Amino acid sequence: MKKALMLVIVLMTILSVSQIVQAQQTYTLGAVHPFTGRFAFAGVHGQEAMKDAVDMANEAGGINGKKLQYFWKDGEYKDDVGIAAFKSLQSQYKPQLMWGQSTGMTKALGPEIKDRYKVLYSAYTFADVAANPKENPYLFIPGPTYSEMFAVLLNYIAKQKPGANVAFFYSDTEFGREPIAFGREYAKKLGLKVVAEEVTKVGGVDVTTNILSMKQKNVEFCIFQGYVNDPIAQVMKQSKDYGLKCQFMGTFWSTEKHLLEGLGPQADEYIGVTAYSYYYQDQYPMIKKIREWVKKRDPKGADYRSQAYMQVFMGTTLMIEALKRADKAGPVTGESLVKAFQSIKNFDVGGLMPPVTIKGNSIPVGRVVKGNSKTKQFDPITDWIILDL
Repeated sequence: MKKALMLVIVLMTILSVSQIVQAQQTYTLGAVHPFTGRFAFAGVHGQEAMKDAVDMANEAGGINGKKLQYFWKDGEYKDDVGIAAFKSLQSQYKPQLMWGQSTGMTKALGPEIKDRYKVLYSAYTFADVAANPKENPYLFIPGPTYSEMFAVLLNYIAKQKPGANVAFFYSDTEFGREPIAFGREYAKKLGLKVVAEEVTKVGGVDVTTNILSMKQKNVEFCIFQGYVNDPIAQVMKQSKDYGLKCQFMGTFWSTEKHLLEGLGPQADEYIGVTAYSYYYQDQYPMIKKIREWVKKRDPKGADYRSQAYMQVFMGTTLMIEALKRADKAGPVTGESLVKAFQSIKNFDVGGLMPPVTIKGNSIPVGRVVKGNSKTKQFDPITDWIILDL
């Protein structure tokens, strides 16, 4: 009996040690993607990007020889659903890395991530709250904040026409309002005049009053914020009818191919700021690598990946790099991941962006691009602009 009991104890000990060793050989990334709602396009492409980045990393040796596993849930682009999905993933898999679906979800979870979960976190957002290492050390943005995007566009305007009349045209959402206060102050610093602020609901709305207001105030440049598509095309088309001569511009989410398709010939009149190279810019090694991987994985799949794909691919790439550094240095904790992430300097990402240096938990880099009605693509009209705000 004693021998049998000892054998059971030995076997249990071996099994326990085996489970610990196995656990140490695996890291976990969890994500909440919006597969429904007005940001569903981002969720679909973002999920593909995350899977591609994880699979590519595992094929190349993983996290210093350890596997990275990936689990996701649908957040439906609703804060309550997204937060519940985040907590469910934490409970089930205890991931070291997490991705969220929106600005609202990120703001709501920020305090809990800091005090309770302590995971390296990014999301489908460029909100300032995710680029404040003092207040939210575990949050980061794999690109410029919305405010930094405004800075890129306002600097461009100031060079084109010093002292110009500018309008901010934004949605009545957190997404829309996010960079406006900064924009006012930065425009003033550059000597630009913000003569109009036009606020609308998202989607198809009557914009006649807004256009007439901008015409009366002699707006020369108009920056859209907080929209993906509507009502941008509507504003631009009606502005021409009312004789408003204005350069229209947009930030990241409204600098995408589908917007140009909706603008038709007016695509040539639209300017935006982007954070990443486009899928069709295969002169860059990382874009070429992604295209080859996608074709190999899905030969009959779509021949285009959106900027949402690029954002998530970039974010996942940075998470993986931070995890590799933290794993190499010692035990992986939230604190060691943050330290590893903030140590990233001049990191070559193959032209997806310029070499990355983390500053303030964002990457203050952008490029101004112009629509092309013939190709339905955006053509760069500046080099990469690295901000020092």
